[in-house]
Amino acid sequence: MSFRFPTALCLILLMGVTTACRKKADPPKTTSPRTVNVSQPVKRDVTAEAEFIGRTEAVDSVDVKARVTGYLLKTAFIEGTDVKAGDVLFNIDPRTYQAQVDAAQGEVGVNEAKLRLAETENERSQSLYKENPRAISLKSLDQHQAEVDAAGAAVVAAKSSMEVYKLNLGFTKVTSPIDGRVGRDQIGIGNLVSENVTTLTTVVSQDPIYAYFNIDEQRMLVAMRKLYTGQLPPIRSRKIKVRMGLQDEDGFPHEGVIEYASNSVDASTGTLTLRATFANPASKDGLRLLMPGMFIRVKMPLGLPEPAVLVLEAAVGTDQGQKYVYLVDDQDLVVNRPVKLGALQDDGLRVVVEGLKGGERIIVSGLQLVRPGTKVEVHEIPMPTSLSPMQEAAKASDQQKPAEKPAEKPAEKPAEKPAESKESTASKSKQASAVTSKSQAESSPSPAKAESDGGKKLPQ
Repeated sequence: MSFRFPTALCLILLMGVTTACRKKADPPKTTSPRTVNVSQPVKRDVTAEAEFIGRTEAVDSVDVKARVTGYLLKTAFIEGTDVKAGDVLFNIDPRTYQAQVDAAQGEVGVNEAKLRLAETENERSQSLYKENPRAISLKSLDQHQAEVDAAGAAVVAAKSSMEVYKLNLGFTKVTSPIDGRVGRDQIGIGNLVSENVTTLTTVVSQDPIYAYFNIDEQRMLVAMRKLYTGQLPPIRSRKIKVRMGLQDEDGFPHEGVIEYASNSVDASTGTLTLRATFANPASKDGLRLLMPGMFIRVKMPLGLPEPAVLVLEAAVGTDQGQKYVYLVDDQDLVVNRPVKLGALQDDGLRVVVEGLKGGERIIVSGLQLVRPGTKVEVHEIPMPTSLSPMQEAAKASDQQKPAEKPAEKPAEKPAEKPAESKESTASKSKQASAVTSKSQAESSPSPAKAESDGGKKLPQ
C-alpha cells in the first residue's frame, strides 16, 4: 500500500508529458517589413570651410601710468565704465609742480630783464660809435653784442624750463589716452606713485575688436594655394569674410574680415596666426556683447563655392572608425555604403566627399532598427535639416502605416437608469422595511406555539 501513491503520481506526470509532446508547434508569425523614412541627398554649392579656436583681443589696450611722482589725491572715474580720450581719471598732488612753474616764470622774467639791459647798452654803444668811431673800441662793441646774444639765449632756456614744469604740472591730471572701457583703480587715494613706473589702471577699446586664431599648416597650404591661384582675394584687400560664434551660440552669427596673417609659421606648434576684425556695436544701454579675452569659434573659407552632395548628420553611422550610410536599393533592401565626409553645415547637413553621387535613397532615421540585407517599406520624405522636421515626418509615417489588426471596440456600458425622485425613493425604502419585518416575524416562532411543543426550549 505504501508504493501505490507514488506510482500513480508518476503515471499521471508521464501521461501529461506525452500529451504535451503530441501537440503541434505553433506556426511562426509573419511580420510585415519595417517602414523607414528615406530621403535623397541634397545637391548645392558649398564653400569649403574650416573651424578654428581663438580668443578676442582689444584693438587698443593701454596701461595708464603716472608720468610724475607724487601722492594720489583723487580718483575721477567710475570703475568699469566707458571713458573718452582726454577724460581725467586721477589727480596727483600738484603743489610741488605749481611751485616749479612759478619759479620758472620768475627766472624767465629775470633773464628777459637782463636781455633788455644788454640790448640798451648795445644800442648806446652802437650810436656812440657812429658819432665818433674813436670814442669806443671795436672790442667793446663786440662785448655788448655778445651780452645781448647771451641774455637772449638765457631767456629761451628759462622759457624751455618753464614749459617742462608746466608739462609736469599738467601730468598731475592723469587722463585717458583712448576711447574705451576703464578698469579698476589699482592704487587708491593717498598712495605715492612713481613717474613712469606705477600703473594706475587700464583702458581697452571696444569697437571694433580683434579675433586671433591659429590655422594648422595643412589647411594653411590649402588656403595659400587658393590665394596663389587667385581663387581667394589677398588678405590686404580685407575681402576674406569669416564667421564667429561664442560659447553659448549655435552656429556662427557674427561676421568679420581677415586683415592680418603672421609672417612666419610657429615651429613649435606648426600653426600660422591670423587676425580678423569684428564689429562690436553697443546696445541702448551702452553694453557690448564682445569683450577682450573671450573664447570663440571661427569658421574660415578655404576656397570658392563648389557643387557638393549633402546628407543629414544623423543619417551617418560609424563602424570601427568607418563612416557609412544605409541605402535602400531598387528591391527595397538595405545596403551599407561607406562614405567620406566633409564639413558640417549650419543647417545640420554634412558634406559627402566620396561615396554618393545624388539620387540615392538614404535612410534618415532609425538606423539602429535595420540591418543590411533586410527588406523594408519605404516612406520618402524631403531631406530633413533639423530634429523637429524629422519627428514630424516620423509622425506622418506612423499615421499612414496600415493597421495589422482592427481595433476592438470597447464594451458598451449599460445605460444608467434615470434618477428617481426623493419621494419615490422614500416610499420604496418603507416597502422594503415592511417586507423585511414580515419575513422576520414569520421565521421566528410565537410564544404560544412554543408552549404547545411541551415547553421545550427551541435550539438557537
